[in-house]
Amino acid sequence: MNKMKFFIPAIIGLALFSCEKKADCGHSHDNPQQVELSDEKQDFLGITNKDKLSAASKRALLWDDELIYGNDWFFQYQTYDLKGDFAYEEGVVRRDPSAIIKHDGKYYTWFSRSTGPSQGFGGDVVKDKVFPWDRCDIWYATSTDGITWKEEGVAVARGKAGEYDDRSVFTVEIMKHEDMYYLCYQTVKNPYSVRVKNQVGLAWSTSPNGPWTKSKEPILSPADNGIWKGEEQDRFAVEKKGDFDSHKVHDPCIIPYKGKFYLYYKGEQMGEAITFGGRQIRHGVAIADNPKGPYVKSPYNPISNSGHEICVWPYDGGIASLITTDGPEKNTVQWSPDGINFEIKAVVKGAPHAIGLNRTADNEKEPTEILRWGLTHQYKNYNYQYIRGFKTSRMQHHTAKGVVKKGSKFSVKNQK
Repeated sequence: MNKMKFFIPAIIGLALFSCEKKADCGHSHDNPQQVELSDEKQDFLGITNKDKLSAASKRALLWDDELIYGNDWFFQYQTYDLKGDFAYEEGVVRRDPSAIIKHDGKYYTWFSRSTGPSQGFGGDVVKDKVFPWDRCDIWYATSTDGITWKEEGVAVARGKAGEYDDRSVFTVEIMKHEDMYYLCYQTVKNPYSVRVKNQVGLAWSTSPNGPWTKSKEPILSPADNGIWKGEEQDRFAVEKKGDFDSHKVHDPCIIPYKGKFYLYYKGEQMGEAITFGGRQIRHGVAIADNPKGPYVKSPYNPISNSGHEICVWPYDGGIASLITTDGPEKNTVQWSPDGINFEIKAVVKGAPHAIGLNRTADNEKEPTEILRWGLTHQYKNYNYQYIRGFKTSRMQHHTAKGVVKKGSKFSVKNQK
């Protein structure tokens, strides 16, 4: 007890000494900091006093000048209805369009297609349809103008009973490399239970019209280091969460890059949490020397702190990524010089869902040129979705209604 009498005053004295050394304990943000702040930057950022910097002002001073003074990566968007077979059809699900490529004068896209309503996990998960993307096959469609689309039929069907893709094949992406075409996509094996682990499949062909040869085994699977708690079908009950992709690997997209093939994907973790950014969703990458694999996950995974559907494209020697929907860095455009280490380049006011990029665009013209027009999907209701178009433009000025200023109006370049 006597020792405590001496110990407590000593702690208090040390704290007071510390505050005296700081000059103003509790208001340390008021202290002058060794931060480079030019008169021009102070004026642009509207900082009142160079010697009194808030935490927000200090963060702003860490931004690159390109972010402070530029807006090359920022955009705004609109969506619109398409015609032909992509017009809404009751009872039919069309969603998750792939990127658009062009062949023999026609645009091509691939998409997830199913019919009928979804029962969720409350029904018979062996016999019923759980989600709109359940019991899907991959179809493809063509268009001469990007507006009116014609369904051409099934490209990749579900596998035979007992195969890894016998329940659903969906969320497809296209890659053309040399004289071959490759489709990568999600797969589910029956039954579609709460704890089912999605995988990634691959198909290839010498023509966008097929026929397609499917991989006999998945090219990517979830990490196998999470541990479920108990036997109940509860995806949030875990003893160990495991890696960021311990439950599911989703939304695959393969990009030829620096002589290799980078497979970008969304990971879902066992025991997925809701954090300060919302759902705990992140992206990863697996790399192969050959389009057919084997794909090896990067030891630097995860490569994002946020995201949902994968939307990536080459730009300026690196890889750009549109991060949407989930996590603390959602609704940002990011760029990496090496395809792995991404930094935020812009924060945008949302973005179209499940973007199908226009791979025919000159993506080196400017950072978001590839986003000028493309495909998206929209929920008509929970059961049924349909494919729509989107268009974007750069936003360089903000003006009030009635004020006309050059470059301020929402104008979109010819989408063809």
